[in-house]
Amino acid sequence: MKENHIGTKCIHEGYKPGNGEPRQVPVCQSTTFKYETSDEMGQLFDLEKEGYFYTRLQNPTNDAVAAKIAALEGGVAAMLTSSGQAANFMAVFNICEAGDHFISSSSIYGGTFNLFTVTMKKMGIECTVIDQDMPEEEIDKLFKPNTKAVFGETITNPTVNIFDIEKFAGIAHKHGVPLIVDNTFATPVNCRPFEWGADIVTHSTTKYMDGHAAGVGGCIVDSGNFDWMAYADKFPGLTTPDESYHGITYAERFGKGAYITKATAQLMRDLGCIQSPQNAFYLNLGLESLHLRMKQHCNSALAVAKYLESNSKVAWVKYPALESDTSYNLYKKYMPEGSCGVLCFGLKGGRDVSVGFMDKLKLASIETHVADSRTCLLHPASHTHRQMTEEQLAEAGVAPDLIRFSVGLEDPEDIIADLQQALDCI
Repeated sequence: MKENHIGTKCIHEGYKPGNGEPRQVPVCQSTTFKYETSDEMGQLFDLEKEGYFYTRLQNPTNDAVAAKIAALEGGVAAMLTSSGQAANFMAVFNICEAGDHFISSSSIYGGTFNLFTVTMKKMGIECTVIDQDMPEEEIDKLFKPNTKAVFGETITNPTVNIFDIEKFAGIAHKHGVPLIVDNTFATPVNCRPFEWGADIVTHSTTKYMDGHAAGVGGCIVDSGNFDWMAYADKFPGLTTPDESYHGITYAERFGKGAYITKATAQLMRDLGCIQSPQNAFYLNLGLESLHLRMKQHCNSALAVAKYLESNSKVAWVKYPALESDTSYNLYKKYMPEGSCGVLCFGLKGGRDVSVGFMDKLKLASIETHVADSRTCLLHPASHTHRQMTEEQLAEAGVAPDLIRFSVGLEDPEDIIADLQQALDCI
């Protein structure tokens, strides 16, 4: 039987009910699980047996939803986290420790930029941020003996540029490190980074996957393709015994499941960034319609982008599906069926005019959110990237007048009418 299409996977993967069992994924709203003997539970703590004993590590609801996301991405295993920020932190921290170094595109979400360059720096982990359009030979020079990973976003937030996955996978692998890609905006409906050489994928499931601003969450997915033992000296956390689990060596014991097993058994055990089972349930409901919603988001966003591009009061528009866009060729390569519902633009007159325009909108609302059913927007320089210096904003490509506009599921004619009435006020 041939493999199911992505829409069928959105509905059916991750959970297969048996005879007389619940049709929908059940919410296991329990912190703990009962066992008949002490030895049975002891085997769980030693990772000798599969099962559940405390929701801070694993929960049946979460595992079912994580398995669905792994199937959508084409990965071997996944782990839900409490937020997308937690997913990005744990994805890197699972292979980096004090004294290590990794490379990241500078064109990433402001919160992730701060996590990498400020908070993780305090932990002794150095991050070099780069212009993702740099020539390969220039990027090669930035690798160090202690470099452990490369990181980028499929579609950058908020500048909506397309990350050249295949290029960076080749660079990362040449230096013996994995490529980690945040696939939040594209979702696996529109792009599957593993098919282009990425090794680990992260998501803020809070965005399109949930789709309704109902539950905060994140996810890490492992392709199972990176050979940790081939670079054993570089990744001792996976290739040498973990004394906190009686000397288990993850890469030897768990093979392709090593990375997620370590993230769950070690990091989730110690940091406790678990997604609640109730939020995982909400997330699964969102996933069931993801393939349908993404089509509508993309179609409407393109209509909005074309309208803005034709408006004389608009200075510039950035949306990958526009033929005039600098990312158009990469868009056609990596996500020809659609990118996302997020675009950005600036108005003639600069920052003050752009900010004033936002206050005139009636249907679209100013929110610290993006990528859900309702149209929303914000001004990154004033909001999500507020902690960054002018130099850092420029490095990340965040212009002072940049408005991030997330096109929702409303009728596109109504969204455009709202934009028109606000522009008429300028």
